[in-house]
Amino acid sequence: MFVVFNEPLAKSLGLDANKLQSEESAGIFGGNAVPKGAHPLAQAYAGHQFGHFAMLGDGRAILLGEHITPSGERFDIQLKGAGPTPYSRRGDGRAALGPMLREYIISEAMHALGIPTSRSLAVVATGEAVMREDVLIGAVLTRVAASHIRVGTFEYAARLGNPDALRELADYTIERHYPDIGEDDEDRYLAFLQKVIERQASLIAKWQLVGFIHGVMNTDNMTISGETIDYGPCAFMDQYDTDTVFSSIDVQGRYAYSNQPLAARWNLARFAESLLPLLHDEQDKAIELAEKEITRFMDLYEAEWLAGMRAKLGLLDEEPEDAMLVKDLLDMMQEYEVDYTNTFIALTFDKMDGVDLFTTPEFTEWKDRWQARRDRQGVSADASMQLMRNSNPAVIPRNHRVEEALEAAEEDGDLQVMDKLLAVLANPYAHTPDQAEYATPPPPSEGPYQTFCGT
Repeated sequence: MFVVFNEPLAKSLGLDANKLQSEESAGIFGGNAVPKGAHPLAQAYAGHQFGHFAMLGDGRAILLGEHITPSGERFDIQLKGAGPTPYSRRGDGRAALGPMLREYIISEAMHALGIPTSRSLAVVATGEAVMREDVLIGAVLTRVAASHIRVGTFEYAARLGNPDALRELADYTIERHYPDIGEDDEDRYLAFLQKVIERQASLIAKWQLVGFIHGVMNTDNMTISGETIDYGPCAFMDQYDTDTVFSSIDVQGRYAYSNQPLAARWNLARFAESLLPLLHDEQDKAIELAEKEITRFMDLYEAEWLAGMRAKLGLLDEEPEDAMLVKDLLDMMQEYEVDYTNTFIALTFDKMDGVDLFTTPEFTEWKDRWQARRDRQGVSADASMQLMRNSNPAVIPRNHRVEEALEAAEEDGDLQVMDKLLAVLANPYAHTPDQAEYATPPPPSEGPYQTFCGT
């Protein structure tokens, strides 16, 4: 039975949304039938999980196949939770309704925020119980991604010790995701490494700018395409705190908010290690080339992040002091424990009532500096404000709102709460009155929020 179906995504893929919502299609989306001409498979890959290497694979995911859109774009169509695979490692391969709906909500919100991401086409209830600590409602999510080729895919290929297989994987990935790299390029694989680093620097900067915390940045959860993937213990930050961790299993804070750029660089170093046989015949030279590219990551990331922060503050040009202007604001936000998203909304619309930070002398001094900086741009105040409106979302998927929607769906079979939330999140930069109630942080009585890997 369909719980939710993504009609806009289906149409963008060139699919018949009405036909896909039939009883016959529900069987396909539930993993009980194979589409005509499809040859489903589970992918093998490896990964460093919290710094430790393990041989892995799609334990509960089945790739139905690739879909070509009318415009010629290629996407993977994957079922998550359809049953055991050769990589299930004694697991049942099933998924529960709550985590699948959670991925649907968050991935669609990320897409609306303009952040590269895998997306969710449908969630169906299987009618079967899933046994965990409690008895849960079984469900299957249909995920759409540019591909499911990961850093861990290359780690797996490198561990096989077969340079030809590694080269074949790299050539296929370049053709699929980086076709501007020519077959005859002398430094073809070095250019490949460079482009993956650039995409990841841009992606992580976008995460940081909206306060998104992935929660489990293992190398098997980093795509070569530069898309966000695997929405397990992810969440969005309410109160600004660089040490924020939501995942129950990240007890050391390895993937805390402030550590996400560092984690990405570490993962990319593992990717570069996998490519060493392709970068140069001499290992020492290959290592030298790889290290040079990895050292570029933080500069690329910081440039992307600072450009995004300038936009959030309505700055259309660059000055050397901008980084300090941003740092001073964030330091005050941390000290006064203010809401991350709403602080930038207050700055956007110059509505600064009811927040202690805005009454302090240090903020007044900062605001004067900021205003003087904007005045030096030589552009209208309206142009600056419009940039801020387009760069600061009115709403994010607040954790308490997501939990409210999941509880209504799981316990009461009520999907209206989720439908309304999805509608509000669909255009986060609209700044409409109906979004106001969804911009409210959780009450202090709710205490610290914690997430768990979906099972």
